[in-house]
Amino acid sequence: MRPKTEDAWIFAKPNAIQAVGVMSFAFICHHNCFLVYGSLEEPTVAKWSRIIHVSTLISVFISILFATCGYLTFTGFTQGDLFENYCRNDDLVTFGRFCYGVTVILTYPIECFVTREVIANVFFGGNLSPFFHIIITVIIITVATLVSLLIDCLGIVLELNGVLCAAPLIFIIPSACYLKLSEERRTHSDKIMSCVMLPIGAVVMVVGFVMAVTNPQDCTHGQEMFYCFPDNFSLTNISVSHFQLTTQPPILNISTFQ
Repeated sequence: MRPKTEDAWIFAKPNAIQAVGVMSFAFICHHNCFLVYGSLEEPTVAKWSRIIHVSTLISVFISILFATCGYLTFTGFTQGDLFENYCRNDDLVTFGRFCYGVTVILTYPIECFVTREVIANVFFGGNLSPFFHIIITVIIITVATLVSLLIDCLGIVLELNGVLCAAPLIFIIPSACYLKLSEERRTHSDKIMSCVMLPIGAVVMVVGFVMAVTNPQDCTHGQEMFYCFPDNFSLTNISVSHFQLTTQPPILNISTFQ
């Protein structure tokens, strides 16, 4: 049983900008586009467009479903990672953690391939010998593993990646390029949309970075929530102010579904 949260349904709090950064990062997949496009049996623009729209819509649906169900269940006590809200004796959630771990393991090689290809193109002219192929792969995996072991809370990582990397790639750069290269009239709907998206991306990038640095979101650091110990806590004496309330959406690796 969880106590009620005061003002649980007040949205658009100041840290909503940080949430936009996190969601932007979740949907960014630009770095995989060429690799995925090249993997199609008969790559065409029409087929590629259909795949992108279908996968993105599925990802949006799954994200909204998880976020809505999570917040309806835990309201103001919702953690950035929904699994943190469930008690360790919940076998079904433990199985869910296992499944999520499998998806991360299967997703990581895609990101590793992109990083290795960029390094090969920048430093080796696009050609890697088998020896350097293995060495660079081991280095990438080792560095990523060390960083993941040193960082306890993913919130700040996702926020900074979202506002510094995802926002420019999703909002700013495409809009600026379209406005620069397009020969459509100024009143064209695509140009109007680009004029709207560009400043929005700039605001998310600047304000999100400032708030991520000055107001980082707290994590439970693997500790079970207080309501998992009903014998040790009296719900009538618990104040919501004792816990970090956040409007940050649940952390989901949306790229897994794309």
